[in-house]
Amino acid sequence: MQENMIEQRLRKETKARGGLAFKFVSPGMSGVPDRLVLMPGGRMAFVELKAPGKHLREQQKKRKEQLEKLGFVVYAADSLEMIGGILDEIQGT
Repeated sequence: MQENMIEQRLRKETKARGGLAFKFVSPGMSGVPDRLVLMPGGRMAFVELKAPGKHLREQQKKRKEQLEKLGFVVYAADSLEMIGGILDEIQGT
């Protein structure tokens, strides 16, 4: 399985729940998470998608810590099975 399959599932499931999963690109700043997930009720989180068994690179870890220190939630998903749980947490269910 490839990372893009997990990303497609995230987009599909987010849309099915009434949310948006924007591709997050920040020119000039490496290591930012792949997606900004916005859910009804003003809930949001960043999601970094990885191929199964792959881990965050050092720059991605630093960016995750930086965002979390600002109070944002950042998830890393490396399987299709993780998507539902992540979206449940974002929605606060």
